Amino acid sequence: MSPFNRRTFLQWLVAAPALTQPLAAARAFASPPAAAPPGAFATVPAAASGIHWRHVAGLSPQKFEPETNGPGCAFVDYDNDGWPDIYLVNSGPCAFYQPPHPLRNALYHNNRDGTFTDVTARASVGGGGYGMGVAVGDYDGDGYPDLYVTQVGRAILYHNNGDGTFTDVTERAGVAAPGWTTSAVWFDYDQDGKLDLFVGQFALFGPEQQKIRCGNAEVGRLYCRPSVYPPAPSWLFHNNGDGTFTDVSQESGIAAVPGKAWGVVAADVDGDGWLDLFVANDTVRNFLFLNRPAPGGGRRFVEAGALAGVGYSAFGLARSGMGVDAADYNQDGKIDLCVGNLDHENFSLYRNDGGNVFTDVAPTDGLATATFLISTWGAKFLDFDNDGVLDLLLANGHPETSIAKIDPGVTYREPMQLFRGSAAAGHPFHDMGAAAGPAFTRRYAARGLALGDYDNDGAVDALVAVNNAAPLLLRNQAARGQHWLGLRLRGPRGNPDALGAKVTVATGAWRLHRFQVGGGSFMSSCDPRMVLGLGPRAKLDWLEIRWPGPHGAVQRIARPPVDRYITLTHGQPGWQ
Repeated sequence: MSPFNRRTFLQWLVAAPALTQPLAAARAFASPPAAAPPGAFATVPAAASGIHWRHVAGLSPQKFEPETNGPGCAFVDYDNDGWPDIYLVNSGPCAFYQPPHPLRNALYHNNRDGTFTDVTARASVGGGGYGMGVAVGDYDGDGYPDLYVTQVGRAILYHNNGDGTFTDVTERAGVAAPGWTTSAVWFDYDQDGKLDLFVGQFALFGPEQQKIRCGNAEVGRLYCRPSVYPPAPSWLFHNNGDGTFTDVSQESGIAAVPGKAWGVVAADVDGDGWLDLFVANDTVRNFLFLNRPAPGGGRRFVEAGALAGVGYSAFGLARSGMGVDAADYNQDGKIDLCVGNLDHENFSLYRNDGGNVFTDVAPTDGLATATFLISTWGAKFLDFDNDGVLDLLLANGHPETSIAKIDPGVTYREPMQLFRGSAAAGHPFHDMGAAAGPAFTRRYAARGLALGDYDNDGAVDALVAVNNAAPLLLRNQAARGQHWLGLRLRGPRGNPDALGAKVTVATGAWRLHRFQVGGGSFMSSCDPRMVLGLGPRAKLDWLEIRWPGPHGAVQRIARPPVDRYITLTHGQPGWQ
């Protein structure tokens, strides 16, 4: 996350002469379609939601790097009542920060009336270190989602006891991952029926690295460019099925390439039935870990980011990768990827061309110009208006608090962005600007982003974690009058959220499909339910699901209902 990268800027100008008139280009891409609904998202105030917690970063004159990077957040239905609850991550005591007052993470129970109640103390999930993010997954298959909280120093695994409480089982499970952990994702990489755990590590940040100071005479101390910190390997923990895990980072190939991991998403990128990993790195190339057979049996990961075209910029430079996501945004049957980068580096939208080859189409799809002066952390595809076309939501903010003194065109707090997708040829994205809602006209140091339909109305809402401030709860009000179908997928054993599944719905000649992926965004976890926007279509002829796995069964359901949530369970006919 360098404060600025003039080399990238100059190369961009040379390579893209059509975009050397940024104001004209920005106007062309930023103007939303005439039909775009005003105020797509409403900001829910704390007085209405009951969420009065706020993040404390401990911003210090020494400018320790982790201070400016968190936090993450999650929608998690921890009590299985069908209503997504909220988990928020805070900082806390560590080697470089001793808060003057006790700090804690927060778990808010959904009261089903638009309000939430703080149940952190009863649930015993308050954290205890300098928190970063959270990953949600039912690792022991008891039907209740567990929490993995990443931190600087030692991560925490909270086992869900099923009675509204959690137990810290980190030491017994063997997943402490000592270091600076960031994004994590639960997924069954070897399809043995048990959820495994990938944990990203940003960089080595021990006592020696904490002594490093950066800055200049004009501005003073600055947060360091991550290139000054040594890269570090991430972890892969194999689930043993008895509440413990084995560190298989080395033999799996994950630890073979040290990086500076921020975001991670698990998806079957190459369509072979096995979940792959896409990891965004900062000042190191991005990693595309392809899931392959291991010599002698089992599975291992082969890193192919550079060969696939997702490792570097078009100029062969490593960018400041932060948030990521995966989805088939153009409905061609292949999973595409996106990465949020720092200002002057442009957002990346990687179109999957097949054969593990990708093309960054952000310059032609309207995203590069609109994000040129923006730094993106949380990033998620969604269909916010339920028209059947995927859109893109970005949580933005610069990591350097003094950036305006360095580059007058860039600010520390930045507006969020909502890009409305188009089904037209070329699939451009249009920045909705103020039409997205009041929150998109204000500026935040936004970091984590989670999606979830917290009020169960079929319109996907958003939760935004803000550095050193209160979170944002954004209620979707753009999908009113549109039809939809919500799906709770219960996958085969060891894959409770059916990661890797493909769902297709049809009416007449119209088709829509979506892929189920794990993780994504930035150090955050989303509601695992899938919402399919149907637009004006009030009925469906059929729904088809290709269950995950190299030999995944295909199940078809005639005339499924619309405008409600249903549950599809692997191995069971029909829906519930």
